[in-house]
Amino acid sequence: MSRAPFQFPRNFTWGTATAAPQIEGAAFTGGKGESVWDRFARRPGAVADGDTLDVACDHYHRYAQDFALMRRLGIKHYRLSLAWPRIFPHGDGAVNRRGVDFYHRLIDSLLQHGITPWVTMFHWDLPQALEDRGGWRARVVPEAFATYADTIVRAYGDRVKNWITLNEIRCFTVHAYGEGTKAPGGRESARTVNQTMHHALVCHGHGVRAVRAHGGRGARVGLTDNCETVIPVAESAADIAAARAWFIEANQPVLDPIYRGHYAPAYLRRCGRDRPTVARGDFALISQRTDFLGLNIYSGTFVRRGARGRPEVVAPSASYPRADSPWLNLAPRALYWTPRLAAEVYGEKNIYITENGCGYNDDAVVRGECLDLHRVEFLRSYLRELHRAMADGAPVRGYFLWSFIDNFEWADGYRRRFGIVHNNFKTQRRTPKLSAGWYAAVIAANRIL
Repeated sequence: MSRAPFQFPRNFTWGTATAAPQIEGAAFTGGKGESVWDRFARRPGAVADGDTLDVACDHYHRYAQDFALMRRLGIKHYRLSLAWPRIFPHGDGAVNRRGVDFYHRLIDSLLQHGITPWVTMFHWDLPQALEDRGGWRARVVPEAFATYADTIVRAYGDRVKNWITLNEIRCFTVHAYGEGTKAPGGRESARTVNQTMHHALVCHGHGVRAVRAHGGRGARVGLTDNCETVIPVAESAADIAAARAWFIEANQPVLDPIYRGHYAPAYLRRCGRDRPTVARGDFALISQRTDFLGLNIYSGTFVRRGARGRPEVVAPSASYPRADSPWLNLAPRALYWTPRLAAEVYGEKNIYITENGCGYNDDAVVRGECLDLHRVEFLRSYLRELHRAMADGAPVRGYFLWSFIDNFEWADGYRRRFGIVHNNFKTQRRTPKLSAGWYAAVIAANRIL
């Protein structure tokens, strides 16, 4: 009997993803401390429409009904994050027992609904108290993170076996301290930004160390990276070589220390006097063996071999199709080339797509339905490229759709919707979209429909 088209391996992991600051709300409830995003959202003009994280999806109070909905959709794996300031309101010091107990209840509820948790230790919500003491610029954050990681793995490691240390290092360092577009909104020197990235890598190392020390039998840990994605303009030998060279150069700052135990000489030459300061033992900590690499993939950069043999970026025209998120050009082949290149360049044997999805402004419920055809076609086209990558040997073991529910989309506030479940932010009514039914059918069939 022939295999159905676009069938995935029997043990492939299908899931959805969210992050604590984007869905929980209860920003100042249960002893939670202020995060940098709680502060940043109150800065005039920082977030669209003046939106805050105060209520978000009210998941803090509604997690059980959300998990029941996940179960009805057949979702058996869920990537979530813990809010650092809910565990340590000041980043370090006294533990907030009410916060610890909240995640005990939440994780127990997940398991009762037959859903496997994949826990991200840090998804951008740095305690504001640590930012006030220097933030990612200073060693105070890695020192505090070490205690935080030990605390959460000890607390939940008997039930959580899949851990992700950090989400998207570039976003909470380069974008947050160099470009000012994400909390805390700094515009620092290149040297300072490079140092924030290094401190984030040290935190990753502490996260791995904590899982190895306290995670127990079967515990696994990895990083989620918003890897710089690249697509060869033509799938010719010349353009593929150019894309590979571009991929290597663009991803050296984060992935080389993890996989090779040092910064690439080419990266340090580019840094010049702005290279980060590295303490004794940092690279040994950073380069501890991990069990998988998580990749967040949305759009892609098109590259070809230039006239002088150097990689050349080809910018899409103004009419190139995009989501309503202006940074999200529709590039399904990113889900083919990025995991393939990550495996080839770094030798990773276990890759998970920890985020993939699309944001639109016009998802509306009409007569009880939200017919997001655009999202269904987006997901179908991307997943077909993922299937092709796996057929060509890319070691992808799972896929987490971003996002389970419409939520606080950072500087875009609540106007930008990524969810397969529509959320009415005034009533907190959840309505599964057309894409939710389609994705549920994909999970049930284990193939693209």
